[in-house]
Amino acid sequence: MECEGLLECFHGLKDLDRECFRALVEAEEPLTVDELAERVDRERSTAYRAVQRLLQTGFIEKEQINYDQGGYYHVYSPTDPSKITDDMQRMLNDWYAKMGQLIQEFETKYEQSDTPAPAAES
Repeated sequence: MECEGLLECFHGLKDLDRECFRALVEAEEPLTVDELAERVDRERSTAYRAVQRLLQTGFIEKEQINYDQGGYYHVYSPTDPSKITDDMQRMLNDWYAKMGQLIQEFETKYEQSDTPAPAAES
């Protein structure tokens, strides 16, 4: 497993999502969806869906750029890696605590089954 595999493991992100994230990390400045689509060689709508998934997971940030004469567009950049790792660590800790609780519930539930059943009378 590569460290980028954590994106899929924790958040169910697809290969394209990882490609888009990598492209944003490697870019020297924030990118529009059109620029990102060109870098990953995909249609704009496909890149846009990946951007939406990355925004939902908090891996990237969106910034609005206003034109002087009115109107605006959005650019996207990666979130600070320390924030992403803090979130993943928190998720892992929550998962670990939940698994520990389920293991304890399993033991409690089936611990009572350790006593042998009384022999059937004939």
